[in-house]
Amino acid sequence: MTEAVAVARHMPPLLPRATLIGAALLMVGLLAVTAGARYGLLLAVGLGLGMTLEGLRFGFAGPSRAMILRRDPAGLLAQLIAIGLVATVAIPLLASRSEEMIGAHAPVGFAMVGGAFVFGAAMQVVLGCGSGTLVNAGAGNPVALVALPFFAIGSFAGAYHLFWWTDLGTLPEIVLTGVPGLVITLAGLVAVGSVLLWLAAPGTRRIPRRLWLAALLVAGLAIANLLVAGQPWGVVYGLGLWTAKAATAAGADLSGSLFWSAPANVERVSESLLTDVTSVTNIGLIGGAFLIAAWRGGLEQGLPKLPARAWIATVVTGLLLGYSSRLAFGCNVGAFFSGISTGSLHGWAWFAAGFAGSVAGVKLRPWLGLEGGR
Repeated sequence: MTEAVAVARHMPPLLPRATLIGAALLMVGLLAVTAGARYGLLLAVGLGLGMTLEGLRFGFAGPSRAMILRRDPAGLLAQLIAIGLVATVAIPLLASRSEEMIGAHAPVGFAMVGGAFVFGAAMQVVLGCGSGTLVNAGAGNPVALVALPFFAIGSFAGAYHLFWWTDLGTLPEIVLTGVPGLVITLAGLVAVGSVLLWLAAPGTRRIPRRLWLAALLVAGLAIANLLVAGQPWGVVYGLGLWTAKAATAAGADLSGSLFWSAPANVERVSESLLTDVTSVTNIGLIGGAFLIAAWRGGLEQGLPKLPARAWIATVVTGLLLGYSSRLAFGCNVGAFFSGISTGSLHGWAWFAAGFAGSVAGVKLRPWLGLEGGR
């Protein structure tokens, strides 16, 4: 009898976990019924991404940090594999269905490169990029919970001023299309991966199984997002939209911004967030991370003992994350991952500038008193 009781005590809490699964399915079903099947599917994609990123510890800020501090390229290699898989589908698909789908295409310019550099530094300060901040907040991370609303405010402000910055100078938009574009993109990914392996410390050249699985899942979900939404996976626009809606609800006039007064953006601000494709996947990211954290029983994270300057830095960094990512036409997801995987040259420029910024951010984090704050 004692043995049976001991076994029962170590059994997983089936009822709470079944409740979590049921709640997720209910959310997807309700959104599909109220807003349409498309948005229910996108919420499912977002939940899947959030569960994958949190459950398999797949991210964008951490791998850059690992390469800088330990010359461990595994996480970056997994990102490149996922991008290559998406590109293999997305670039030919966009060429054949250009009237139905759009890629994450943007020009390279002074503001774009500078924004990516600042974003790379800022994401190392709070240990989270756009998707990482959403996932960390969903999992109950206190630093991310503080940074997230300021990220949204920064994204809104960056969009408000976007055209002033782009007027400083940009190159023509360059997109690698068709079979030649795919070949060049894959060759570029192989070249970058080869350099990472060459620079790697001994014993770090093997990609863990969880990262292989995560790369496959993220790639599959990103392709699903493209098929359902008609556009690649993105994060930053949705966060700025949340602030724009809050500002207009408070009586703010956004007509002074060329970005927010554009007809398409005026329409999105006036409509429900549950019919904005980026917002729905962002909500899914938060929800998916919450599900994994609750499943593990790890939601109760205590407030870290950080100096006042660390909390001030978190607020400022949140604003910089949002503002800089808007100038850079996206974060690691919308610019680097989706940009390269849909053939945009700016994705490569973002990667180079963002990694350079990460080097600066890694050095800055201890000085701000944030080391050990997660």
